[in-house]
Amino acid sequence: MPERADAARNRAAILAAAETLLANDPETSTEDIARAAGVGKGTVFHRFGSRAGLIRALVTQRSQSVLDEIATGPPPLGPGAPPADRLTAFLDAVTTLATKNIGLMAAYEQTEDRQAGKMYQAWHQHVKTLLTESRPDLDAELLAHILLGALHSDLVLHLLRRGETARLRKTLHQLVASLASGTP
Repeated sequence: MPERADAARNRAAILAAAETLLANDPETSTEDIARAAGVGKGTVFHRFGSRAGLIRALVTQRSQSVLDEIATGPPPLGPGAPPADRLTAFLDAVTTLATKNIGLMAAYEQTEDRQAGKMYQAWHQHVKTLLTESRPDLDAELLAHILLGALHSDLVLHLLRRGETARLRKTLHQLVASLASGTP
């Protein structure tokens, strides 16, 4: 059943208000988001279930292009490149996403159970697959969680806020190269 026009407008207004407000204050309340969107607080909860659900929906919307590029985009992010190159491109894409959405990512860090989200599950599967292809001797399942967990940290947000995106990228590239080559 297609979404009603007013429901679609409300959803878009809520997401837009959340994006704007969270960019400036990651602790923005659901009440403030509802007020800025011109809807009642109950509409936000009805539509997204919770503040965390709203943030998760916005992060998912922002990250969909990365998922699309992984599946069908050109190499190195998309299929056709060596696993280590794809992993480096993926980490670059996530770093770019975080840099463009620092406030949203800071709010996302405060949500519970990030690992249960569809986006995280898709990213984890992708990283695990690339690690397995590159280095079958590693515990790719755990290492994928560790790599993704490192990107979900106060330290990463601190580096991005300080404008140290290049430093973060360089270190992630070095880490992937070390993993791929088997050298410490």
